[in-house]
Amino acid sequence: MNTASAALLFLAHCLLLLMGSEAGGVFDHGRHRVSLSRVDEARAPSRCGGGAPAQPGAGTLPPKPLLVAAPHETGEYPVLVFLHGYLVVNSFYSQLFQHIASHGYIIVAPQLYTISGPDTTEEINAAAAVIGWLPSGLSSALPPGVRAAVTKVSVSGHSRGGKVAFALALGHAKLALPLAALVAVDPVDGMGVGRQTPPPILTGRSRSLRVSAPAMVIGSGLGELPRGPLLPPCAPRGVSHAAFYGELDRAAAPGACHLVAADYGHTDMMDDDTPGARGMLTRAICRSGGARAPMRRFVGGAAVAFLDKWVRGDGAAMNGIRARPEQAPVALSVVEFLDEEAVAPTE
Repeated sequence: MNTASAALLFLAHCLLLLMGSEAGGVFDHGRHRVSLSRVDEARAPSRCGGGAPAQPGAGTLPPKPLLVAAPHETGEYPVLVFLHGYLVVNSFYSQLFQHIASHGYIIVAPQLYTISGPDTTEEINAAAAVIGWLPSGLSSALPPGVRAAVTKVSVSGHSRGGKVAFALALGHAKLALPLAALVAVDPVDGMGVGRQTPPPILTGRSRSLRVSAPAMVIGSGLGELPRGPLLPPCAPRGVSHAAFYGELDRAAAPGACHLVAADYGHTDMMDDDTPGARGMLTRAICRSGGARAPMRRFVGGAAVAFLDKWVRGDGAAMNGIRARPEQAPVALSVVEFLDEEAVAPTE
C-alpha cells in the first residue's frame, strides 16, 4: 500500500468514527434543559416541573388538552406534534418527549381521547385542529423567551397514533401548516390484514402511500409476537411497521428510512413508570424486551437524527446511524433507506 492509499484509508476511518460519534450523541440527553407543561382545554394550565405555569388566555386555549415539552433556554425551535397510542395517555411518553426536547425541539402532545372505538376519524380531525391552533396559541404555553418555528410542523405518533400521523400526511384532514417530516413509531392499522380500523390507511399494494414529507418508520422486533397464548400481538404482522414502510411511494417521498429494534416490544419506548390501570396494561398486554430506557433512547435519538436532517438540514447524525448502526443503544435487525434494500447490520 502506497502513502496516498494509506492516507485515504486513514481519512475514511476517521470519517466513520466522526459519523459514529455524531450518531451516538443523539441517543444521549441533549444540551438543553427541558420545561414540561400541561395545557388544559378548559382551565389554566399547570406546570409539571419548575417555573410558573403557562397562562394562555381564553382565546388561545387548544382544542384538546396538551402536554408540551420545550427547551428552557431562549431561542426559536421546530415543533413536533406527537400522537399517543390506543387507550393510553400522553404522559406515558414524557421521558421520550424530554429526550427529544433536550436536543432543541418543542413537542406538542395532545390527549386525543379518553375512551375511543375503532374509528380514528375523530382523532385525525382533532390532531389537525391542534396543528391549526399552533400559530396563534402555542406561544402562550411556552417558557419566557422560547419561540416556536411554525411555518412548518413535523408529526409523529405511536401505534394507532402512528396510523393517525400517516393519515395526516396522506391528506385525510386539511392541515393549516405544511408537514416538514413524519416519524411513525411502530404504527398499527388495526387487528390484522382484513381487520383494519376505519379509515384504513394500508392498501395491500406496494408503493401506494403517497406521502410528500420525509418519512421515518421505526419498528419493534417483538411487537409482532403475542405476550401469551391467549393474547393477540400488539403490532400484528401485515398492519404494522414493515407494511407501512413497504407501501410508501418512493417517487413521492423526498426521503425515507426504516429502522427496527430487534429485541424490544411495542410499548418499550414509554416511561419507566406508567401509573394506573392503563399503565399496567402497557406491560401486561405487549411483549417486552425488559428495561425501557435503551428503546426510549433509540427512538428519541433516531427521531432527533431524522428531524435534524430534514428540518434543520444537518444530516451528520442520520448519516452516522446509516454508516454505523451498531452505535445505537439497541440491536437493529433492519436498517433500510429509500435508495437501498433492507439490510441486517453485521455484528
